[in-house]
Amino acid sequence: MANCLILGLVLALALKALVLQADARAFFVFGDSLVDSGNNNYLVTTARADAPPYGIDYPTHKPTGRFSNGLNIPDLISEQIGSESPLPYLSPELSGNKLLIGANFASAGIGILNDTGIQFLNIIRMHRQLEYFQKYQQRVEALIGADQTAQLVNEALVLITVGGNDFVNNYYLVPFSARSRQYDLPDYVKYLISEYKKLLAKLYELGARRVLVTGTGPMGCVPAELAMRGTNGGCSAELQRAASLFNPQLVEILNELNTNYGGDVFIGVNTMQMHLDFVTSPQTYGFSTSKIACCGQGPNNGIGLCTSLSNLCPDRDLYAFWDPFHPSEKANRIIVQQIMTGSNKYMNSMNLSTIMALDART
Repeated sequence: MANCLILGLVLALALKALVLQADARAFFVFGDSLVDSGNNNYLVTTARADAPPYGIDYPTHKPTGRFSNGLNIPDLISEQIGSESPLPYLSPELSGNKLLIGANFASAGIGILNDTGIQFLNIIRMHRQLEYFQKYQQRVEALIGADQTAQLVNEALVLITVGGNDFVNNYYLVPFSARSRQYDLPDYVKYLISEYKKLLAKLYELGARRVLVTGTGPMGCVPAELAMRGTNGGCSAELQRAASLFNPQLVEILNELNTNYGGDVFIGVNTMQMHLDFVTSPQTYGFSTSKIACCGQGPNNGIGLCTSLSNLCPDRDLYAFWDPFHPSEKANRIIVQQIMTGSNKYMNSMNLSTIMALDART
C-alpha cells in the first residue's frame, strides 16, 4: 500500500512538472534551410548540412544539419526568449519534456509549392510539416491533456520562413523551367502568394496565434546568384525584381489575414531590408565582404556546395555569408536583433520584444 502511495505521489509530481513546463512559451519553426536545425539528417536527400565544415563554430564544433557555421535564426531567437532551441521533429530525442519546448519542422530545399525542390528528392514539404504539427499536438495531448496542449499551442511563438526556394530552386532553376513557361513572373508571384495564404490560414486553424512570417531576402545578392547571374558585377536584377514583387504582396496578405482574425496573429519580418543593410554596407556591420561566401569555390565562392574540399575563410565573423546561399552566424545575429528590437522599417506591425511584453501582460 505504501509503495502504491509513493508511486502515485511520484506520478503526480511528474505530471505537475510537465504542466508547469507547458506554461513556458513553446516555439515552433516551419520552413526551409534558413531555419532547418537538422530534420534533413534523417532523410534520404541531397539537401544536407551534416558534414564538416558545417558547424565549425557551433558549441560542439560539429555539423548538426544547420546550414550555418554555427547557430541559426531559431537558435538565436530561442536564446533571446530564454528558451532551449526546439529539437528537429524527426529527432529521436524529441520526447517527454522536450516536446513541451516546441519543435522544428523545417526542411532544407522546400518551398511554398510542392514541386519546389524536387531535385532534392525526399524533403518535408510544407503540407507534410503541417501534418507533423498535428501529430506533434497528439503526442503532447498524451502527456498533458487536450486543454493544456491547446493552451501551449495558442500561446506559442511560431516562425515560418519559406518562399526563396520557389524562385531559386524552381522558377529560375534552369532556363525555361516548367513554372517559367507556365507563368510570367508577376503572375507566378500572385500564385505563390495565394498558396502561401492557404498555408498561413492552416497554421491558424491548427492553433498558431503569434506567427513571425519572414519575407525573402535580396535573393539576387547572395554569392551563388552573384556568381551565376550577377548583373555588371552586382546583384541579379531578375531575382531582385522577384523579391520586390513578392515581399509587398506578402505584407498585404498578412494584413488581410489579421483583419479577418481580429488581431496581430501574423507579424511580418522584413528580411529583405535586414539583409540589404549589410549587403550594401558590410563594413558598417563589421564584415569585410558581403559578396564572397566564407565556404565555397569558384567566383564569389558561390559555385556548388560547401564541403571539406572548399575554400574556407579563417574568420567567419568577417563574412556576411557562410556558404553560397546562407548567412553566417554573425549575420543571423544581426537579423535576430532586428526581429527583437527593430522599428516598423523591419517589423510589421511590432517587434518581438513588444510582442513578448504584450503577451506577458495578458
